[in-house]
Amino acid sequence: MIDTTVVDLSRLQFALTVMYHFLFVPLTLGLSFMIAIMESVYVMTGKDVWRRMTLFWGVLFGINFAMGVGTGIVMEFQFGMNWSYYSHYVGDIFGAPLAIEGLMAFFLEATFIGLFFFGWTRLSKVQHLTVTWLMALGTNLSALWILIANGWMQHPVGAVFNPETMRMEVVDFMAVLFNPVAQAKFVHTVSAGYVTGAVFVMSISAFFLLRNRHHDVARRSFAVAAAFGLLSSLSVAVLGDESGYAASEHQKMKLAAIEAMWETEPAPADFTAFGIPNQQTHRNDYAIKIPYLMGLIATRSLDQPIPGILELVDHAEHRIRGGQLAYAALEHIRADRNDRQAREMFDRHWQDLGHGLLLKRYRDDILNATPEEISRAAMDTVPTVLPLFWTFRVMAGLGFYLIAFFAVAFYYSCRNNFENKRTFLKIALWTLPAPWIAIECGWFVAEYGRQPWAVDGVLPTFYAASGLALHQIVLTLTGFVALYTVLMIIEVKLMLKAIAKGPDEILPSLQPPASPHAAAPTAGQA
Repeated sequence: MIDTTVVDLSRLQFALTVMYHFLFVPLTLGLSFMIAIMESVYVMTGKDVWRRMTLFWGVLFGINFAMGVGTGIVMEFQFGMNWSYYSHYVGDIFGAPLAIEGLMAFFLEATFIGLFFFGWTRLSKVQHLTVTWLMALGTNLSALWILIANGWMQHPVGAVFNPETMRMEVVDFMAVLFNPVAQAKFVHTVSAGYVTGAVFVMSISAFFLLRNRHHDVARRSFAVAAAFGLLSSLSVAVLGDESGYAASEHQKMKLAAIEAMWETEPAPADFTAFGIPNQQTHRNDYAIKIPYLMGLIATRSLDQPIPGILELVDHAEHRIRGGQLAYAALEHIRADRNDRQAREMFDRHWQDLGHGLLLKRYRDDILNATPEEISRAAMDTVPTVLPLFWTFRVMAGLGFYLIAFFAVAFYYSCRNNFENKRTFLKIALWTLPAPWIAIECGWFVAEYGRQPWAVDGVLPTFYAASGLALHQIVLTLTGFVALYTVLMIIEVKLMLKAIAKGPDEILPSLQPPASPHAAAPTAGQA
């Protein structure tokens, strides 16, 4: 029988490390392009203030990047430690994008970050600008390949189960690469990262303006962040709609759970703006709905219904029974590889095999599962609705707030009077945590909404975990929490120290020392 405590602690450990790591990723994405924009202005205008801006924000980018690398490497160890069966079962597909990310994107990014910091006096202006844009490109390519891997977990395409090796294997890498869920997740995630970078720059700039420090750097940085943030926040809303549409096509249960839609509603479905979902009674105790809106968001039409949770549970029960047939055929194939009848049966039902494995939670001999166990396994396909429902609304509410925030900032920037708007500058300073809260909520919705699957419809989460002892999980969980807490303290201290110094004190330390053999100045030069 499955030790649910070990599985739950493994999930908790991975959730903590992933969500901690994801604190650094969005800021890296956003700052990389803003730094490239600032240096582009420096190269075009020759004004030294833009070079100072590029270097100052580049230092903060470098601190954040270093912490992101450290937490990311530690996080990946868990695939072998806590999720070894997952690595065995789908490693051929999931491992390829991770390997490409390391070879193509991370090395590109890391190499050009080094050139960015140490190439100012060794490269021409145009050469250094090229380095900066390649650094930004590498940062975004890293996100692309990671999200291709994660998108496959959300919507597994381009792979089949091989009964000879008992593993999932790639048959169409282009389908994996151009997975619609992965593409929607990528553009939505990087846009959210751009918003995070813009809020970060604007908040620190507002802090300097409120303290009347580093005025020339702060006011230009504020203006760049206002324009960049407005475009990015609008794109997040548009691309978030695309992610919702992709979910309606490929992740129907997740969408139904996010909307607490228990019953299939006639088209066009209403959007529940406020509600209290009740998982026990399969209804909402209270709900405020906006007519037609959900149908427009999810289907972009007025005549297509959205299946509710209970209808999807009935469909899952049908697939569980198909999974039993696939499992029975697989046992015959393992006993006799030349059993053509068993292979034909398996080919018809192999896509339901993952649903059949849901029964492993209740009994090992799944072919003898009772109707009650099948019903319980089907109901397990429903994630916990209440946290999904409200986490999504927190994310969306913060997203709309940030659009309004950047619209006001851009207006003040165009009027060139934001320096006198002290109330707004204070709002900008206190807005700093907002994009991180929204992003962590979005990541929670994406990952928690996929449960009970490690790979949607293919591999149940409890079946993907390693067979570890409870004390081993507790020990590593405690170690990771301690390590990540130390890293968090180091990150915050380094960031605060760099911000407290400001560009005027940081930049001299980045300049190379003067050559001892430099010629003495002439009297006229002196």
